Amino acid sequence: MSSTNSPEAVKKLLENMQSDLRALSLECKKKFPPVKEAAESGIIKVKTIAARNTEILAALKENSSEVVQPFLMGCGTKEPKITQLCLAAVQRLMSHEVVSETAAGNIINMLWQLMENSLEELKLLQTVLVLLTTNTVVHDEALSKAIVLCFRLHFTKDNITNNTAAATVRQVVTVVFERMVAEDERHRDIIEQPALVQANSNRRSVSTLKPCAKDAYMLFQDLCQLVNADAPYWLVGMTEMTRTFGLELLESVLNDFPQVFLQHQEFSFLLKERVCPLVIKLFSPNIKFRQGSNTSSSPAPVEKPYFPICMRLLRVVSVLIKQFYSLLVTECEIFLSLLVKFLDADKPQWLRAVAVESIHRLCVQPQLLRSFCQSYDMKQHSTKVFRDIVNALGSFIQSLFLVPPTGNPATANQAGNNNAGGTVSAPANPGMLGIGGGVTLLPAFEYRGTWIPILTITVQGSAKATYLEMLDKVEPPTIPEGYAMSVAFHCLLDLVRGITSMIEGELGEVETECQTTSEAASSPTQSSEQQELQSTSDQMDKEIVNRAVWEEMVNACWCGLLAALSLLLDASTDEAATENILKAELTMAALCGRLGLVTSRDAFITAICKAYSIQGQNVMMISPSSESHQQVVAVGQPLAVQPQGTVMLTSKNIQCMRTLLNLAHCHGAVLGTSWQLVLATLQHLVWILGLKPSSGGALKPGRAVEGPSTVLTTAVMTDLPVISNILSRLFESSQYLDDVSLHHLINALCSLSLEAMDMAYGNNKEPSLFAVAKLLETGLVNMHRIEILWRPLTGHLLEVCQHPNSRMREWGAEALTSLIKAGLTFGHDPPLSQSQRLQLLLLNPLKEMSSINHPDIRLKQLECVLQILQSQGDSLGPGWPLVLGVMGAIRNDQGESLIRTAFQCLQLVVTDFLPTMPCTCLQIVVDVAGSFGLHNQELNISLTSIGLLWNISDYFFQRGETIEKELNKEEAAQQKQAEEKGVVLNRPFHPAPPFDCLWLCLYAKLGELCVDPRPAVRKSAGQTLFSTIGAHGTLLQHSTWHTVIWKVLFHLLDRVRESSTTADKEKIESGGGNILIHHSRDTAEKQWAETWVLTLAGVARIFNTRRYLLQPLGDFSRAWDVLLDHIQSAALSKNNEVSLAALKSFQEILQIVSPVRDSDKPETPPAVNVPVPVLIGSISGPGLSRPFVRTDSIGERLGRYSSSEPPIVTDELEDLNLWWAAWNTWYRIGSESTKPPITFDKLTFIPSQPFLTALIQIFPALYQHIKTGFSMDDLQKLGVILHSAVSVPISSDASPFILPSYTEAVLTSLQEAVLTALDVLQKAICVGPENMQIMYPAIFDQLLAFVEFSCKPPQYGQLETKHIANAKYNQAEWVALNYVPFAERSLEVVVDLYQKTACHKAVVNEKVLQNIIKTLRVPLSLKYSCPSESTWKLAVSSLLKVLSIGLPVARQHASSGKFDSMWPELANTFEDFLFTKSIPPDNLSIQEFQRNENIDVEVVQLISTEILPYANFIPKEFVGQIMTMLNKGSIHSQSSSFTEAEIDIRLREEFSKMCFETLLQFSFSNKVTTPQEGYISRMALSVLLKRSQDVLHRYIEDERLSGKCPLPRQQVTEIIFVLKAVSTLIDSLKKTQPENVDGNTWAQVIALYPTLVECITCSSSEVCSALKEALVPFKDFMQPPASKVQNGES
Repeated sequence: MSSTNSPEAVKKLLENMQSDLRALSLECKKKFPPVKEAAESGIIKVKTIAARNTEILAALKENSSEVVQPFLMGCGTKEPKITQLCLAAVQRLMSHEVVSETAAGNIINMLWQLMENSLEELKLLQTVLVLLTTNTVVHDEALSKAIVLCFRLHFTKDNITNNTAAATVRQVVTVVFERMVAEDERHRDIIEQPALVQANSNRRSVSTLKPCAKDAYMLFQDLCQLVNADAPYWLVGMTEMTRTFGLELLESVLNDFPQVFLQHQEFSFLLKERVCPLVIKLFSPNIKFRQGSNTSSSPAPVEKPYFPICMRLLRVVSVLIKQFYSLLVTECEIFLSLLVKFLDADKPQWLRAVAVESIHRLCVQPQLLRSFCQSYDMKQHSTKVFRDIVNALGSFIQSLFLVPPTGNPATANQAGNNNAGGTVSAPANPGMLGIGGGVTLLPAFEYRGTWIPILTITVQGSAKATYLEMLDKVEPPTIPEGYAMSVAFHCLLDLVRGITSMIEGELGEVETECQTTSEAASSPTQSSEQQELQSTSDQMDKEIVNRAVWEEMVNACWCGLLAALSLLLDASTDEAATENILKAELTMAALCGRLGLVTSRDAFITAICKAYSIQGQNVMMISPSSESHQQVVAVGQPLAVQPQGTVMLTSKNIQCMRTLLNLAHCHGAVLGTSWQLVLATLQHLVWILGLKPSSGGALKPGRAVEGPSTVLTTAVMTDLPVISNILSRLFESSQYLDDVSLHHLINALCSLSLEAMDMAYGNNKEPSLFAVAKLLETGLVNMHRIEILWRPLTGHLLEVCQHPNSRMREWGAEALTSLIKAGLTFGHDPPLSQSQRLQLLLLNPLKEMSSINHPDIRLKQLECVLQILQSQGDSLGPGWPLVLGVMGAIRNDQGESLIRTAFQCLQLVVTDFLPTMPCTCLQIVVDVAGSFGLHNQELNISLTSIGLLWNISDYFFQRGETIEKELNKEEAAQQKQAEEKGVVLNRPFHPAPPFDCLWLCLYAKLGELCVDPRPAVRKSAGQTLFSTIGAHGTLLQHSTWHTVIWKVLFHLLDRVRESSTTADKEKIESGGGNILIHHSRDTAEKQWAETWVLTLAGVARIFNTRRYLLQPLGDFSRAWDVLLDHIQSAALSKNNEVSLAALKSFQEILQIVSPVRDSDKPETPPAVNVPVPVLIGSISGPGLSRPFVRTDSIGERLGRYSSSEPPIVTDELEDLNLWWAAWNTWYRIGSESTKPPITFDKLTFIPSQPFLTALIQIFPALYQHIKTGFSMDDLQKLGVILHSAVSVPISSDASPFILPSYTEAVLTSLQEAVLTALDVLQKAICVGPENMQIMYPAIFDQLLAFVEFSCKPPQYGQLETKHIANAKYNQAEWVALNYVPFAERSLEVVVDLYQKTACHKAVVNEKVLQNIIKTLRVPLSLKYSCPSESTWKLAVSSLLKVLSIGLPVARQHASSGKFDSMWPELANTFEDFLFTKSIPPDNLSIQEFQRNENIDVEVVQLISTEILPYANFIPKEFVGQIMTMLNKGSIHSQSSSFTEAEIDIRLREEFSKMCFETLLQFSFSNKVTTPQEGYISRMALSVLLKRSQDVLHRYIEDERLSGKCPLPRQQVTEIIFVLKAVSTLIDSLKKTQPENVDGNTWAQVIALYPTLVECITCSSSEVCSALKEALVPFKDFMQPPASKVQNGES
C-alpha cells in the first residue's frame, strides 16, 4: 500500500483528480452544462479536502460519494469520450482505495446502466474487476449485482467481450472465495462455538457464516442452481447461462479451495446435497447411451451424450474423488463405478478416451487406491472397486485390439490360439512409413493384425490429460488412433509403480522398526520396558492390519494386471514400452515374493518367461517378421531334443531376459521354487545367444557355430558382455542367500542339468552347459560353507563327467576340478592342514574321476592335479597316495596329451616334493615314473621319466639315512601288524632290507626300460641304470649285490641278447614324422645292436670297478664265465658295432683299458694271499670321492655278512683259471670271426678292420697272464687267427677311411697289431726258458707267410676282391688291402729276428734260412713285375743281409747236411733275379736304371766276396751254376735282342764289366781245378771277340755306303757298345795274371786293331769318343819286337 500512501502518490492523486475534473468540465462545457458544473464544484471540493485534512486519503474516502458524483454524471451522458474519461477516473480512485461502500454501490448501479445500454463493455468489466479486487467494500447485493453484470456481458454478441467477461467471472468467483479464506485466516485464533446445523435446515440458513463466507456460500449455491437449470437465489438478474460454463466454475472452486468445503459443514452439506446429485443426474445420458444400438429398439429416443458437458463432469468427478473422497465415500463408489462403465466398448470413442484419462488421474495416487481398497474391496458387501478398475483397464485394452480393422474385418474375429505367429498377414500397415525404401517403425502395439501406435502422452507418474482439457471444443474431437490405448497403458504402469513403491516403502519401514525395536528391547533400562512392549504390540497390530491391506491390494489387482500386461507385452513393438511392461511385471513378481504370495509370484515370473517365449522347455516360435515389427536380433536353434526349425530372438526377448536377470539378481531370496523356471529360461537365452562357459563358470560370448541357422546382429553382440556380466553377478549374489534359498538354487540347477544331460544323450550336438557352469559359479562363491553343498554338488558333477557328450563332460570336469582347486586353496576355518577329514573330502572326487574312461576328463583331472601340486604340494600329507594314484592310473592307450600332462605332474613331484612326502610313498613314485617310461605314446616322456628315475636315485642317495630310518620304522610297524593278523609280509625282494628293496625296485624298473621296443629309451635307461649302480651301488648291503648281478644285470643281458638276435632286419624308412634315420640305425637289428653294446659295456664296467665287492661273493667264477659267454656271443654277432664293442668290454674286464678308478678300488685283484686288514684298509681309505652315507666301512660289512670265516681273497690259481677262461673265449672269438664263409653273397658278414684290430690287440695283454702255460699248440692256434685276420678284405665303402693312398707305405692298425703280437711272443721267447725256443721257427713261418703277401695277396675263402685302384667306393665290393707295406715290414722283422737267432738250434734245424731264401725268391724273380718296386729292392737288401749272417752259419754246418737243400734254392734265386724275365717299365729314367744296375752289381760283388772264395766248402754244382751265370752276365749284354734306340739305356755296362771282371778274376786267377772251367772261360772270350770283329766290319761298310746320311740309331748304339766291350775286355785281361791268359786270346785282341783304325773315318762323334777309349789301351801292346821273339822262344 505504501506506494499509494506516500505523500508523492497522494499529491499525484490529487493533481490527477483535479486534471480529470478539469478535462470533464471542458468536454461537457457545451453539451452538458450540469456535468460541467458538478465537475468544477468537484475541483473545489477536492482542494478543500486536501487543505483541511492531514489524512487526505481517509477524508477522500469519507466524501467519496460526492467526489465520484461528477464522474457518474459524466457516464450518464452516454458520450463515449466522456464515458471513457469518467471510467478511467473512477478506476483511479478505486485503485487508491478511496471508495466507500455507498460510493461503490453507486458506481455499480451506474455500471449496470451502461451495461444495459451496451456501452464501453470492456471498460465496464475492467472497472468491476478493479473494484472487487482492490478492496472488500462490496458485499451482498452489490456483489451479486456486480457478478451478474459480468455474467451478462459474457453473453453479448461480441466475441472479445464474451471471452473477457468469462475470464472476469472466473476471477471474480476466485476473489469471492479468496476473501473467505482470508477471513478464516483472520479468525483462526478465535475459537467460536459453532452453531449446530440441522441436517434438514433450509439451505438459506447461513446465519452462522461470516460475511465473506456467506457471499461465497451464496455464490456456490447459485452456481449449482444455474447448472441444474434452476433459478438462482442470490444472483438476481441473470438472463442466460450455459451448463458448460457453470461446470467449469464449479470445478475450479472445488479444485482451488478444497479446504473451504472440508472445514465448513455448510459447504460440505452443499457438496453432498447439491453437487453430487447434480453430477449423477447430468451423467445419465452417457450411462444410458449405447453406441450403434438402433434408436427404434428403445421406446423413447435417448438423449445423446454431449461432449463438453460430459468432459467437464468428469473433471468435476476427478476433483471430487481426489479432494473429497473422505467426505463422499458412497458417492465416490458410484462415480468410480460410472467411470468403469464409461470404458465399455459400446460407448463413444471420445467418452472412453476422457474416462480413461480420468482413471489415469486416479492411478497416479497410490494412497488413494489404497483407500479404495480399504473402503470397498475389503468391506463385505461392497463393490470391489479397486479390482474392477484394474480389470476394466484390462478389458478396455483388450477391446481396443478387437476393434475390427477397416481393411480386413476377418482378422478381428480370428479365433484360436494365442500364437501371434499365425499365417494371417496384416493389411498394409499404417505403422510403416516408407521413406526412400527404408522403413521407420513408430512405437506401437500390434496384435492379431490390429496395429495401435503408442503416443507419448505424459511423463511417468503424472496424469496430464488431453481431452479433459479441451474446454473450447463443442463437438466431440476425433481421437487419434492409439491415444486411448496409450493412456490405458500408462494407467497400468503408474498403478503398478505406485502400489509397489508404496508397499515396499511401508514394508521397509516395518523391517527397520522391527530391528530398532529388537535392539531397544535388549537395552537394560527397566522403566522403558513396559512402554517398549506396548509399542511393540501396537506395531504388531499395525503390521497385521497393513499386511492385510497389502495382500488384499495385490490379490485384487494381480490377475487383471497380469492379463493386461501380458497382452501388451505380446503386442508391444517398442523397446521403451516393452521395458516398462517388463519392469512392471518384475516389480509385481518381487512384491508378491516378499509378501509370500506364491501363486501370484509364480504367475508373474511365468509371464516374463513366457514372453521370452518359453514355457518349461516348449519353445514358442516368435512370429516371423511379416507379422511382427520386432527387430530380430538373433536366430538360433531352440534348446530341444529334436529342434524344429529355428528360433528368432527379437530385441524384445532380450529385454525379457534382462528383466529376468534383474529379478533373479535383486530378488533371489524370495524366488524359492520359481528358480527352476527362471533358470530354465535363462538357460534358453544363453543357448540361443551362444554364450559359452569360461573359467569360473562365467558365460562369455563365443559360439562354436552350431549350424547355418545361427545369426547374431551387431546390436545384440554389443549387449552380450553386459548380459554375461549380469549372469555372473546373479550367481555371485548367491553367497548372500540363506542356506534354504541356496539349496533351492542348487536343486534347481541340478535338475536343469539333468534335463540338459538327457537331451544331450545319443547325439554329439552342443549340449547346454548353463547349469553346470552355474553350479560351478555357485560353488565357488559359497566356499565358506562348502561342506553343506559339497556332496550333492560333486556327486552331480561326477555324473556329468561320465556323459557321452564330450562338451558336456568336459564342462563337468572343468567345474569339478575348479571346485576342488578352489576348495583346497580357500582359507577355511579351521585351516585345511588341521582338518584331514575335509582335505580327503575335497580330494575324493578327484580320485573318483580315475574310474572315468574318457580321456578328456582324465586330462582335466591331471591338469587339476598339476595345479594342486603347484599351489598346495607342500601341504598334501595324507593326500599323497591319492594324488600319485591319479598319475599312475594313466594307461598307455589313453593318448599322448593325457600322458604328457600326467607326466608333468610327476616331474613336479620329483623335482619339488620328494622331501615333503612320506617315505612310504617313494616306492609309488618309482613305480609311477617307471610306468611312464614304458608308455610308448611320446618318446620324450619316456626319456625324461628315465631322467626322473635318476633324480630319484640321487635323492635316495643324498637322504639315505633319513629314508632308511623311516622305512625301517614303517617296516617294523607293518611286520607287527602282519604278525597280529597271522599273514606273511609281502613285498618285492623281501629278504633284503627295505631301503635296499627300494633300490632294487628302481633297478628293476630301469631294467625293464632297457628292453623297451624304442631304441632311444633303451639307450637312456641303460646309461641311467649303469650310472646309478655305479654311483650309488656302495649304499647296498653286501649280500644285495648277489641279487643285483644275477637278477638285474645278467637277466637284462639275456633279454637284450635274445632281442638282438631275433630283431628285424627290415629297413625302417623314417623315424616318424620327417626325421631321417642315419643308415647305421635304419633297421631294428641295428638299433638293438646299440642296446646290446651299451648293456654289455655297462655290465663289464661294473665287473671291473666293483670286482673287490663281487669276488668275495662266492660264485664269482660262475659269473665270470657267464659274462665271458655274453662277450663271446656279442663278439660273434654279425654286427660290426656289437662285435667291436664286445671286444672293448673284453679289454675292460681284462683291465687292459684301465678304467678311471676311485681310490677305493684296488688296482687289480690281489695275486697272492694278503692279510685281510690290508684289503679292507685299501677299500675304505680316507680319499673317497663321495662320502659314504653308511657309518660302517665296507670292510666291516664284508666281515658282517660272512662272519663265520674271513672274506676269501682270490689266489693266483683262481686268477689263472679266470685268465685261461678268457684265453679260450678269445680263441673261440678269433677262430669263429675270421673263418672265411663258405659262400658269398651281398649279405655275407665280414668282420671289420677295427674289430680285428681290437681282437688282436687283446692278445698281448692276455698273453702276459698265461705265458707260463702257453704251448706250441696254442701258438699254432694263434697263428691261424693272425693269418686269417690279416687276410680279411675290407668293403669298398670303408676303404677310404682305412686304406692309405696306394703309394704311401703305411701299415693299417690291424697289421701293426699283428706284428706287435708276434713281437710280444718273440720277446717272451727270447727271455723265456729253453723249452720256449722251439717256437722260433713257427714265428719265422708266420712272418714269412706275411712276406709272401707282397706279391701274392692272401685269399679270403672264395671272395672276389678287387685291387684297390679299380674299386669304386660307392659299390659294395670287397677290396684287398695293400699288403706291400705289411709284407715289407714283416720282412724287416724277419731280418732282425734272423740276425738275432741265426745260430739257434731250432732255427738251424728247421731250415729257416732256406725258407727265407725261398720266400724272397718270389719277389726277386718278379722284379719289375712286383706290385711295388720297393719290394724287390727290399728283398735284395734283405737277402744280402741275411746271407751275410747266414752263409757263415751254413758253411759252419756244411758237414751236417742241414743246409744241403738251401744251395740250389739260392742259385735259382740269383738266376731269377739277375736275369729276370720282367721288362723294366717304359718310364724308367737313366739314373733309376743306373741305380738298379748298381743293385745287380752288388749281388755280383756278394758272389765274388762271400761265395766264390769259399768254393771248397760249397757244393760243386752250385759253383758251376754261379760261373755259368756270370758268363751269361758278361755275354747277355751283347744279345741281339735290343730294339731300336732303347739299347743305349738298357745296356748294363757296369754289370757286364763286373761280370767280366769276376769271371776273368775267377777264371784266370785261381788254379783251374777242372779243365772244363777254363774251357768255358776261353770259349766265352773267343765268342766275344769274334762278334766284335763282325760288328765293326759291318759298320765300316754301311758308313761308306751311306755317305752323308747318318746310320740308324740302333746300329750306332751297337758299334758303341762293341767298342766299350773291347775296352773293358782289354782292361780285364790286363788285370788278370798273365799266366792265366791264353795266347790265342791275345792274338784275337790284337787282330781287332786294324779294324778299329778303319773306323776313324766315321762321322758320328759318339762313335769317335768310344773309339778313342777303345784305341788307348792298345798302347800297352806297342813293345819292341825283341820281346816278341823272347816270347816266342820261351
